[in-house]
Amino acid sequence: MNTEPIILFDGVCNLCNGVVHFIIKRDKNKLIRYAALQSETGQQLLLQSGLTWKEMQSFIFLESGKVYTRSTAALKVCRHLNAIWPLCYGFIIVPRFIRDGIYNWIAGNRYKWFGKREQCMVPYPEITARFLD
Repeated sequence: MNTEPIILFDGVCNLCNGVVHFIIKRDKNKLIRYAALQSETGQQLLLQSGLTWKEMQSFIFLESGKVYTRSTAALKVCRHLNAIWPLCYGFIIVPRFIRDGIYNWIAGNRYKWFGKREQCMVPYPEITARFLD
């Protein structure tokens, strides 16, 4: 399994695509790589992680050979961002069932609230190198 930080995201979800662009702008060291869950690379990484598409709501973070999902994944990503975003990692002390409950509620409504694309986003030239596909 890869050791570089990788975000696997729902490539047709407007919220997920917005979050990816938000992270790209704030990734202080430009280390995080990205792959849509629907892509061949995303599917391969998902299988290597021992997860299935049905298990996932929208977001997986792979770092140093470990797999993080839901709210824990989001908080782990915050540690890589600039400005005050690393402080959000402090929310890790909130019990996971509460964090994941909120995460699952948002993820379960993401298409209804934010919409869905017909196909995965195509990264613009300046960020293409950060995508695994």
